[in-house]
Amino acid sequence: MARGLRRFHQSGQSHFLTFSCYRRRPNFTSADTYDLFVQCLEDMRRRFAMCIYGYVVMPEHVHLLVNEPERARLADAMHFLKLSFAKRLRSRRRALESSSFWQKRYYDRNLRDKREFTIKLRYLHRNPVKRGLVKQPADWKWSSFRHYALRQPGIVEIESASTATDRESKTKGRPECSSTQVSVQRTDANLGHQRLLILFRALCKRIGFLTSGAPFFRVLCERVGPLTLRPAPHPCHPEPAL
Repeated sequence: MARGLRRFHQSGQSHFLTFSCYRRRPNFTSADTYDLFVQCLEDMRRRFAMCIYGYVVMPEHVHLLVNEPERARLADAMHFLKLSFAKRLRSRRRALESSSFWQKRYYDRNLRDKREFTIKLRYLHRNPVKRGLVKQPADWKWSSFRHYALRQPGIVEIESASTATDRESKTKGRPECSSTQVSVQRTDANLGHQRLLILFRALCKRIGFLTSGAPFFRVLCERVGPLTLRPAPHPCHPEPAL
């Protein structure tokens, strides 16, 4: 660790992280390289059960806005991210075997309040525009801006208010039913009505309400009307309460 650099982990605070390519060289030279890093970032999120609040991948450095993993140190997660990306990149590009992709260490700042959090999130989203890479933040593919502005899903799951809302709606939502299940439910409903009719006829015969000339059941149908076989309501789309 660099002299004078202190890290405050297990603080329960969010962290603004910055790490650079070796000697600030623009090592991100192709869309495939950017995409590979984004995939490695999602792998890190899943492996360490972390929350990614925002990110941007620039040609020579990366900004992340994350929380602290519960079961490991943040430094361990960063080591995994940088090492796994470098190994997977070497497997694609043999020419990079003898060269370093990342500069050692990384910058870490604890975010102590909502205002500081918002400032850093805006900063990383506007970084590509400030550098002249694109005209609008949404034009830069390798950041979390599209999630916030357009609610567009990406490879990395971004922890935000909209993500929490979608997760809650999925938890409370009713399971979808297939057409086969609906068909079986309707068949069972019709069979139930048919059994009811058979029992009703048998009851009428038992108590003597049916005569050879004018069956009671026939008279009842003429006065009340034909019995409509109504299928059971779809469990995924219940009938509105009247």
